[in-house]
Amino acid sequence: MALKSIHRRTASRCNDFLRLPGWLAGETRHARPAQRCFGFLERSQRLARRFKAAILLGTFLIVVVTLASSSSGRYLVGWLATRSRWAVLQGIGIPPGRDEIDADWRRRRLHDIGQTRGKLRSTYAEYDPAMRRLLDYAGLDPDHALLRWGNFDRTLYLPSTVFMPDDTGRSYRFRPSMRSIWVRNLRLKGGILAYFPVPLGPRLDEIVEGTGALLVSTSVQTTNSWGLRGPEPDTEAPLRGIVLGDSYMQGLFVGDDQTPSEYLKRHLSRNLKARVEVLNAGHLGYSPEQEYYTLREYADRFRPRFVVLSLFANDFGDLFEVLEGKGDWEEGKYWLGQITQFCRMRGLICLIVPAPWVNQLEGQRKAGFYPGMISNILESTGQSYLDPFEDFATELLRLTTQLRREGKPTSPNPLFNGSLGDGHFSPLGCDVWARAVAKRLGLLLGDERIEKEISH
Repeated sequence: MALKSIHRRTASRCNDFLRLPGWLAGETRHARPAQRCFGFLERSQRLARRFKAAILLGTFLIVVVTLASSSSGRYLVGWLATRSRWAVLQGIGIPPGRDEIDADWRRRRLHDIGQTRGKLRSTYAEYDPAMRRLLDYAGLDPDHALLRWGNFDRTLYLPSTVFMPDDTGRSYRFRPSMRSIWVRNLRLKGGILAYFPVPLGPRLDEIVEGTGALLVSTSVQTTNSWGLRGPEPDTEAPLRGIVLGDSYMQGLFVGDDQTPSEYLKRHLSRNLKARVEVLNAGHLGYSPEQEYYTLREYADRFRPRFVVLSLFANDFGDLFEVLEGKGDWEEGKYWLGQITQFCRMRGLICLIVPAPWVNQLEGQRKAGFYPGMISNILESTGQSYLDPFEDFATELLRLTTQLRREGKPTSPNPLFNGSLGDGHFSPLGCDVWARAVAKRLGLLLGDERIEKEISH
């Protein structure tokens, strides 16, 4: 600081000394002469500027090297570079290409999975022997746990004995021909209550003992040879459909014959007097991107007449942020558009159905963002969108009124798994959902179309 001050004072005096009188310089009244200084002062100032520039460049290089030496740093550098490029493109009115967006999602997911893997290894040793025994049995230990992206932008911790990786766009899928059962109240590190299925085996009760976890006896689920929940599909049924969705459609804590798709099959068969098959493609944690690739995989093989797409708030971001309007609606709109376009190109009826959230039934509805925004971003007709909230509200009122008359408690909500500490549909809720969907599908299909399907 002292050197800078001396330079400034010396330069000022030098300029005053060398300044010529105006009449001698021939300047006009407002003109000012060019100011020059001694060469050694200019060289000193030049060196000072170069020294500052060298410090800034060195600091920048150190930061870059430090960031590049860690996976988080490399991810941050790539993220900043991508966002800078997109900002420039958007500034001239050019949106980023879909390939760039997909590549950015892939980098982000791989980074998050890598970070989670490291944390898993550090916490596994802290579990007691009983907990490690159960984790090993389920395939949840660090060497075998399946870490994949799901729930739109989260990393999911899945048992590799029940799920397997999928790199065709679905991220993960069920292992075929498996029988598993749900475990609840398994407290993992960080105070997280875990819910996941584990293989059904003869010594499972002994393996769970001492962990504090509970087996839900009514939740045994079977996957068929297609790797989907439920019995082997009847590919010759006159009327066939696919249900896409997440854990609501998979059916948490309910039996194989109590899932929404099984109830839907029964209601359609009864209403339309036809043999019906409904493929349950629901997987916990799936979002529209995974559901699109699931549809592509099974559509040609199963040849459905209709597709039901079930959605939930966390398909667009964090549940509570989505309820406040902070969801990634652009990304969701893209994948919903891919699904509806796929169905349109093949002449398939596509019915989109948001799943009611239990809190919206028991508290304030607050439906402006969920499911309201879904209807805003859909590019299909209003007849292809069904919000079953009213059906749930009406049935809940009917059930609670009946329970009060019988002197029975009305809580927890009988349409959801509140008795198990879970917010998914109970068997009764699955039935309510299926009745509403079957009614709309019957109208969309029409009598003539049904007769044509049956005759073929």
